[in-house]
Amino acid sequence: MKARLGRAFVFLPKGRRLKNLQEATERICELKGSLIALDALVPALIEALPPSSRAKLMESFEAHAEAARTVMLHADISDVVLAAFERDVARNRAVLQGCPEPDQAAVRTRGSS
Repeated sequence: MKARLGRAFVFLPKGRRLKNLQEATERICELKGSLIALDALVPALIEALPPSSRAKLMESFEAHAEAARTVMLHADISDVVLAAFERDVARNRAVLQGCPEPDQAAVRTRGSS
């Protein structure tokens, strides 16, 4: 049985439904805040690394990203999640390569394959 957010609230009393939706919205906002904090931390950490460490990190990152991609492709995950994952992988790859924009990193990565 697939869990769907919309269906989870159907059988609840009207007042309870609003509270659960509000709680879910608040939790989503908390998660967004946590992600924004990580979005600030990760590039700062990468930029502090010497070039040799960045190269090693890039290899490890690519391997971990591919493993995560494989797991997600075999799981019941929305296209929105997959798109966000790919966007952030490209952005982090750009930071690792020292590019100002992810598009440049994607071109460089595709060209070297």
